[in-house]
Amino acid sequence: MTGSEMDDRAGWRPVARARTYELVIDRIEEQIVSGQLGVGDRLPPERDLAQMLGVSRAAVREAFRALEAQGVLRMAVGTGPDSGTTVAALPSQALTRLLRLHVALANFPMADVVRARIMLERESARNAAQRATEAELEELRELLDEMDAPDCDRERFNDLDTRFHVAIAEAGGNRLVADMTIAIRESLRRPLLAAFDDLGDGWFPIADDLRHDHRLIHQALLARDAADAEAQVERHIRSFYRSAWLQDLG
Repeated sequence: MTGSEMDDRAGWRPVARARTYELVIDRIEEQIVSGQLGVGDRLPPERDLAQMLGVSRAAVREAFRALEAQGVLRMAVGTGPDSGTTVAALPSQALTRLLRLHVALANFPMADVVRARIMLERESARNAAQRATEAELEELRELLDEMDAPDCDRERFNDLDTRFHVAIAEAGGNRLVADMTIAIRESLRRPLLAAFDDLGDGWFPIADDLRHDHRLIHQALLARDAADAEAQVERHIRSFYRSAWLQDLG
């Protein structure tokens, strides 16, 4: 065995056999956290990794599939350069998906979710005011114009509203803050649409208020006024929460 082969095997010491596939996952996670594996790196083939860890190929295959479902790994069959099992190239999307599902499933009180949203979106707005490109600011304006269209129904408005807030988060440049903002915002998509529907005809004046708020946020971003952008975002979220759920966050 060559020196490089010995180095490759060093991190793959055998694992205990209880809950084997979960322990295989633990070992792969250790390699990622320690920096031994990074985005795009290829894992050993199932047969080789099973031998290194002292487990069955079935346990390795189950671990691979679980991590693929989480967006951590990408599995591709064949013999070309893109074949085999590699660390996913889009971990940010995987994190967003997992956060969105966990927020949606955890049944947190709406007030708690909204408070968390305010903290994150204030950060995103401040960062966007300082960092957003002209193209990103123009994209925000185009979304606002679409929301102003007479034929924009509630579902379309909700989708555009989500895209507006997500675009601000992405323009902020902090990838983790953006991913968490996106996850929380998208977890609220259905509750927000239900709230729009529950408002009945009361939706129309509230929609006008939302459009006005969005324009004020956009103006603060255009002015590169980070403090105003933060304040406008918080006021906007709090105002809608009071209107839609008839509650105050305190």
